[in-house]
Parts: sequence; C-alpha cells; structure tokens
Amino acid sequence: MSQENVEIVRAGIDAYNRRDLDALLEHAAPDFVFDMSRSVGPQRGMYSLDQLRSWVGDMWATFEIHQLKAHEFIEVGEHVVVPITAHARGREGIEATADTASVYTLRDGAVTRISMYQSRREAIEAVGLRE
Repeated sequence: MSQENVEIVRAGIDAYNRRDLDALLEHAAPDFVFDMSRSVGPQRGMYSLDQLRSWVGDMWATFEIHQLKAHEFIEVGEHVVVPITAHARGREGIEATADTASVYTLRDGAVTRISMYQSRREAIEAVGLRE
C-alpha cells in the first residue's frame, strides 16, 4: 500500500502545481485536516477540508506562481514524508522560496492529514525516525 500512498501524494502535488483543485482534493478524506500549526507565517493554524479549499484559492489568487518541488518521498507506514521547496512569485513580481517538509497521513487510499514542518529533520522525527 505504501507505493500507492506515494503515488497519491505525488499526484496531489502535481495537481497543486497545475492549479487543479478537483484533482488536488480527489483523495482527501471527508475528515481531512491541514495542520499548519508549526508555520511561522500568517497562515498558521489548522484547516478543515472546506477551509483548505479557501486557503488554496487565496494562495492561487495572491501568487502569479506558487509551485511545490518535492525532493523525495519517504514511506513510513501510513505516512509519507515529503521535503519540499516552495517557489512563489507575487503579482508584483517579488519572488520567494521556502524549504519545509510535510507529513501526509493516509488511510485506505485517502489523505486524512497533511502536517507541515519547518525542516526535514522535524518531519522525519514526527514519524518516529532519526536522521
């Protein structure tokens, strides 16, 4: 099941980069939670599936470009750890990059939770591994 989980996560990131909301949420569980509680930015918080729709819409409206580059997919049971570099260019041409890592939790082919961490190490440790 873990390779299937990796493919689901990969497809979701690809959908985000294409700005395809339907494909992005195709594998989201009804009780999905987007955990940005460790964020240092203004989006810090916890988001339900409906709130995620709004959050994604805001990101796409704010940024001319907002792309996620996954560096690797680390399978750990029901989790997939994904170190990511986000690249954004605002409507005024200002560009920024940010390196984070997300832990995707899947159950029966559905993403139940995405938790964002500030580093790969933090995400790895959250699923019980050590670097």
